[in-house]
Amino acid sequence: MESFYPFAAAVAAYLLGSLSFAVIVSRAMGLKDPRTFGSKNPGATNVLRSGSKLAAVVTLALDALKGFVPVVLVRLYGPPYGLGEGTVALVGLAAFLGHLWPVFFGFEGGKGVATALGVIFGVDWLLGLGTAATWLIVASFFRYSSLASLVAAVFAPAYYLLGDRVVWYADRAIVMALFVMAMLLAWRHRENINRLLQGRESKLGAKK
Repeated sequence: MESFYPFAAAVAAYLLGSLSFAVIVSRAMGLKDPRTFGSKNPGATNVLRSGSKLAAVVTLALDALKGFVPVVLVRLYGPPYGLGEGTVALVGLAAFLGHLWPVFFGFEGGKGVATALGVIFGVDWLLGLGTAATWLIVASFFRYSSLASLVAAVFAPAYYLLGDRVVWYADRAIVMALFVMAMLLAWRHRENINRLLQGRESKLGAKK
């Protein structure tokens, strides 16, 4: 029976991650479907291009929460059921995959930046702060959300490993989950990478 709990937790995390809040919030606020303009990515950055900062902030917060909540719930309530760091890594990755390939939205999701950040904050709030600060610094200097996301994604597993035995004890499963998320983020940003190299990438706040 104990082997069922990690599976059930992962499925629940995936289903939560499959809630595309960029689409849900835009519909609720009477805005255009973010999949029909700009980068056509159902994420907070593209929602911002609709002109509604409030919608973008709400989308960002909800997308982050769907990564944060499963990880924290397993940390708080999982140990009595034998759910440890391996399950923490599993549910974090499942929520992230749900955002990328949401079952409720034809498996066409966003790039996962906010959800990945929520997972990272769930793993450890200091790790989350470091990763978020990296995003903010890069975004402030270069004004490219995609570049900031890529740099922060690469640094997250590095920060986690650097903090081993000083701030936390690094778990192999969590290291792998962070690494896989970073690789998938890079893959989902492949078009952005091409535009960055060609000097055609849209900057933060720009409308398409």
